[in-house]
Amino acid sequence: MNGHGDHARKGRGSAIALIGLSGSGKSTVGPMLAAKLGLPHHDVDVEVERREGRTIREIFDADGEPAFRALERDATIDLLQTPGVLSLGGGGPLTPQVADALRGHPVVWLRVAPAVAAARIGHDENRPLLAGRDAALRLRSMLSQRAGTYAALASLAVDTDRAGVDAVVDSIAAHVADFTPDAFGGEVIPVNAEKPYEVRVGRGVSFELGRALGRRERVALLHPAPLAEAAGLLVETTDADVTLIEVPDGEDAKRAAVLDAVWHRLDEAGFTRADAVVGLGGGSTTDLAGFVAATWLRGLDFVSIPTTLLAMVDTAIGGKTGINVGRTKNAVGAFWEPIAVLCDTDHLTGDPDALRGGLAEMAKHGLVADPPTLELLETRTAAMFDPARPELAEGIARSIQVKTAIASADLREATSVGTDVGREVLNYGHTLGLAVERHSGWGHGQAVSVGLLYAAVLSHRLGHAGAALVGRHRRLLERLGLPTDYDRAAWPELRRLMNRDKKVRASALRFVLLDDVARPRIEVAPDEDDLRDSYEEIAR
Repeated sequence: MNGHGDHARKGRGSAIALIGLSGSGKSTVGPMLAAKLGLPHHDVDVEVERREGRTIREIFDADGEPAFRALERDATIDLLQTPGVLSLGGGGPLTPQVADALRGHPVVWLRVAPAVAAARIGHDENRPLLAGRDAALRLRSMLSQRAGTYAALASLAVDTDRAGVDAVVDSIAAHVADFTPDAFGGEVIPVNAEKPYEVRVGRGVSFELGRALGRRERVALLHPAPLAEAAGLLVETTDADVTLIEVPDGEDAKRAAVLDAVWHRLDEAGFTRADAVVGLGGGSTTDLAGFVAATWLRGLDFVSIPTTLLAMVDTAIGGKTGINVGRTKNAVGAFWEPIAVLCDTDHLTGDPDALRGGLAEMAKHGLVADPPTLELLETRTAAMFDPARPELAEGIARSIQVKTAIASADLREATSVGTDVGREVLNYGHTLGLAVERHSGWGHGQAVSVGLLYAAVLSHRLGHAGAALVGRHRRLLERLGLPTDYDRAAWPELRRLMNRDKKVRASALRFVLLDDVARPRIEVAPDEDDLRDSYEEIAR
């Protein structure tokens, strides 16, 4: 973390805005942050009262909420013109002119559970929208209405429920020190599917769940045990009756017994075709939740909230859902697109091993379709391992754009021929990679990494690609810390497992290969000597 002087110098370039519900800590954090950065602090409510010579309650009683919002708008826009720390009222960012004025500034959303906020507020007569009501219920309703706007505007979200004030201030100060207005702050990616939907990428976007769902009577939220707290927070963003359903973590979630148990929960809760399913977790959870949605009453709306990098760039995108049967992954499934995907980068951890699987799929997308993604991975490698860096969010968004464009144009994966390659291009590296995954027990991305280099070697051996492309594969994968070789003695078993691949048609093994970056082709039934000799080049 930089020292006080560094924060102050960088912080002076722009006004810093604190947003969030009443009781989130804006009035406490604001002055302390301002003092740390050597800047003035302004409370927008206090400024309105100063200008009007009346309390907020008096303004509401005499003139009504629209008049107050106009005064709040003018005061906020004026205060944003000079450096300082601004504590905004909870409803301020909902005014379109205020939202527009906030863009380009560091905007920090102080997140708080409604019950915690209500306890902090107590009985405050100067909060007109909370007067005479159950504060916790009213704050929950406010959060469901406002969370989407807060998430869309925020360049940083900080949970204040249990964090000490000093830790919150330090976190914001570090963010301000690194903030640049033109940095990637998030993206909304439209998907042109049978029923168009959006993928949102950025920090805090999972809190847009209420907006994504719209008005619902019932919602089932599937999640593994480690995400129970995160699931509880999301419940507060919607006015629906939410049934929380805990499922096993990892591949154990994708079993028929788990699917049957979830169906019974929906039956007990009386779920109808107007209700919805939400999957919060890694790819196994979102696969299961999507299949539940596809099959209950022949189809419910589904929102996917992937929490791992691999799920964000691969499993949660594209409309494939399913469960496993025995050792066969996704043996039973359906094509069922979500109504929204919320890729909240706040869920990512800085554990390199947890990120590498997703980086392998990002590398695949760059190799088959998007050279800028490839360049980002090659030149900004260190940033790809830091979830707080905008480069990683940008890489996620680019990767999602690649997959959604390919998948929406060929949802059910028609057979590709020659260089006319549709959705099948997403299987690059998977023919051997999935065999390695079954044989080794490695994670999906690590196994696919071996498959990517194998596909490049096979492309070169068959005369499609040059040696430079093979070298580029190897350098990138090694730079990302991904495996590029596998046990030489395993070849007979791997070859047998490849015959069980879903891409095998009419007993012919099919490979996606490359002539060069973003120039894929389909190779059907390569010579067995070429298959074996290509493996020898990557065997240890």
